[in-house]
Amino acid sequence: MTQDNQALREDIRLLGRLLGDALRNYEGEELFAAVESIRQTATRFSRGGDPADARELDRLLKRLSRDATVAVVRAFSFFSHLANIAEDQQQIRAMRAARRSRTPLPGSLEQTFALLAQRGIAPARVAELLNRAHVMPVLTAHPTEVRRRSILDAEREIARLLDARELAAAQDDRDEVDAIDARLSAQIGTLWQTRMLRPQRLTVEDEIVNALSYWRTTFVPEMPRLYAALERTLGAERVAPFLRLGSWIGGDRDGHPQVSAATLRAALTAQAELVFDHYLREVHALGAELSMAALLVDVDPELAALADRSPDHSPQRADEPYRRALTGLYARLVATAQSLGLLLRAPGALGPADPYANAQALAADLAVVTRSLQHHRSAALAEQRLAPLARAVDVFGLHGATLDLRQSSDVLEGVVAELFAAAEACPDYRKLVEAERVKLLARELAHTRPLRSPHLAYSERTRAELAVFDAARELRARFGPHAIDKHIVSHTEQLSDLLEVALLQKETGLLTGTELRCCALMVVPLFETIDDLARAPAILRDLLAHPGLRHLLIPAIEGRPLQEVMLGYSDSNKDGGFLASNWHLYLATQRLRQLFDEQGVQLRLFHGRGGTVGRGGGPSFEAILAQPPGSVRGQIRLTEQGEIIQAKYADPRIGRRHLELLVSAVLQSSLLPAQESARAHRQYEAALQEIAQHAHHAYRALVYGTEGFAEFFFSATPIAEIMELNIGSRPASRKATGRIEDLRAIPWVFSWGQCRLLLPGWYGFGSGIDAYLSAAASAAARRQRLELLRSMHAHWPFFRALTSNMEMVLAKADLAVAGRYAQLAPDRQRGRAIFATIRREFELTVKHWLAISGQRALLESNPELARNIRLRRPYLDPLNHLQVELIKRYRAGATDERVKRGIHLTINGVSAGLRNTG
Repeated sequence: MTQDNQALREDIRLLGRLLGDALRNYEGEELFAAVESIRQTATRFSRGGDPADARELDRLLKRLSRDATVAVVRAFSFFSHLANIAEDQQQIRAMRAARRSRTPLPGSLEQTFALLAQRGIAPARVAELLNRAHVMPVLTAHPTEVRRRSILDAEREIARLLDARELAAAQDDRDEVDAIDARLSAQIGTLWQTRMLRPQRLTVEDEIVNALSYWRTTFVPEMPRLYAALERTLGAERVAPFLRLGSWIGGDRDGHPQVSAATLRAALTAQAELVFDHYLREVHALGAELSMAALLVDVDPELAALADRSPDHSPQRADEPYRRALTGLYARLVATAQSLGLLLRAPGALGPADPYANAQALAADLAVVTRSLQHHRSAALAEQRLAPLARAVDVFGLHGATLDLRQSSDVLEGVVAELFAAAEACPDYRKLVEAERVKLLARELAHTRPLRSPHLAYSERTRAELAVFDAARELRARFGPHAIDKHIVSHTEQLSDLLEVALLQKETGLLTGTELRCCALMVVPLFETIDDLARAPAILRDLLAHPGLRHLLIPAIEGRPLQEVMLGYSDSNKDGGFLASNWHLYLATQRLRQLFDEQGVQLRLFHGRGGTVGRGGGPSFEAILAQPPGSVRGQIRLTEQGEIIQAKYADPRIGRRHLELLVSAVLQSSLLPAQESARAHRQYEAALQEIAQHAHHAYRALVYGTEGFAEFFFSATPIAEIMELNIGSRPASRKATGRIEDLRAIPWVFSWGQCRLLLPGWYGFGSGIDAYLSAAASAAARRQRLELLRSMHAHWPFFRALTSNMEMVLAKADLAVAGRYAQLAPDRQRGRAIFATIRREFELTVKHWLAISGQRALLESNPELARNIRLRRPYLDPLNHLQVELIKRYRAGATDERVKRGIHLTINGVSAGLRNTG
């Protein structure tokens, strides 16, 4: 066992022991003994699947009273949370070890620049790419993050104490270690006595506040540090602000009735208040630090002028030009915040001042301070606080993150239809065929006269939608154009879906320019289903070829037209399965890149990835490197969703590491040539095309072609209970039909994770490979096909990333546990038949994957992940068994609130134990 493995085990034992102490203290020895008995029996069952162990588990669980059941569930759930903290500490330990040994971590900037140098790519070329790049992680609020903020805050403190304990132990300071152990014990005791579930469903405002907690700990302090590291590695004086933060929280209206113009304003206001508080705090601290006297330093004339304009007339600071200049900056920042209607926690200014017109004006004043320090050989004084502050202003401006708008195409279609009908321009827009719609929309976009009238009455939905566009116009005027600059159209199926958004911008004053007008908000199509992905190139070709519309919808960025296209991983997976979804996303990316190159338009792809593999999840670094050659080119946006935000960004050091991996992946994907030859690439693609067709057929046959499958899903997973849980503010289903087609992809995937099948992350692969190999004309041809698959795994980044993610899912799945959920199906015979089909596909998938990868067991080549999964099982499996028992009670008519609460607690615990389930 390595030293790092030993340290992880010791952390898990320590946290488990302290949790056990809390359990004994607050619940008694009897309950502690019950927890241990359940854990040991569940472990035996997981290893062997012995029916005797299953019966013993049933006996132990049925013996528990309702109060005891809830306490046992909480114990296993909290252990899953504490195990996550220990794993995060292991990551931090690895980062420290790499720094001490001066060994670059995989995907670090150091490793990336060394790799680029080996390939003859000079720093100047990297700097050139970054100066025109656009990289943006986009935070979204989806119903998979099941932890309360109080729990998150307590866990952050436990993580801080665990880290401090390791540092104290390294210094052999036993007194400090003992003191920290006492504080850890107290904190875990507090955690035990903290309610794990929310009593009410989360609101959009709650989600805004939760997201901002990651800003404070990670994004605002760490993004400037990443820029500084990049500039040091490049040897560049300054890199353009290519890496920024985006958000959907407060602006994503798709299927979300709570999102409105009011939440849009609330989100931007909250973001701005946070960054202004940061700016004011840092400027105040700079004023305390830069105490240089005019008698002793020769300041730059610009700095002297800045000081003279300050409202600070105190005689005590008369000869301290930096302090007076910074007091003036502070006063202008306060005046700017007041002009924007922000409520600040920072102290007020010493006197009145003019507000800043924009972030560039603030940045210019900070640059004056920097140049003056350089003028009298004090540049080093700027590095610790002034340089990070100036970079934060570059990145966050006056607004914080860029807020996207999103709405479904059918809603936007209804609004446009109502505007046309009310204006008597078209009595029934919905009845028009696509060519007629495009013609009508193009004509209206060419007109300056509006359709909208203040004297006409509109439906509540139309008024609400127009209010969002009006709010976007007002907020852009207040906070700047980067505050809101895109509108995403969900379920884009035809060109008119995009033109409708352009028309709504025209009606709300969001067309800019005079002779050649352009939409202020870039209209971004979102292609989600397999069919939509196939249609995407044709839809965008029609837009690019239309002489009157191309300039209207596609803005010119630094003189070159640029269009963003969003690809949806979740719905395409639910529609066509794991393998077919990923393959069609790859093909759509490839075809869009070819189309845009032909048309001379720059393509930026926005990847709508979720947390789990079934929704496009998995390591972002490998996912970016797996994109088709030439499709990144320094331009990428991707969503960070659900509990993945917490896993990646709760700890600032881990958050910085993930941001660095994102930048490194963009540099490598954009600058390094493809690894495989063109001939091999064509062979790989032809093989995967054939495999994906068979996989698609197998998946559709199960999910949409098997009689009773929907009933099986709704009974053999906790989907019904998940829909009741106060997880997020968005409804779990678009329509209350009970059909899988109408269920959102997020709870669909989440439910399969809870029952430990994780079906959306692997189903169809085995059948696809089996059919591909079986199509060989001879045994020799079959061997050749298998060798080609092995070559694809070894040399094709796309296939390697795809199968690596699948292998992780297969390793986390547990068919013994899943079989207990299958027994919840009311129709036992049909349930057994469906589960047998799933089991056969699972076994076929594992068999073929091991043959392709050359392994004897899953994760043989990734022992660290195998270890982490193995360490969790004794505490994760009991939660599943408890969940099954509680669901049985609940569905049998138990109305006790404790039963329902117990189910929801198990959902929380299983989610924490699997980590990427949403």
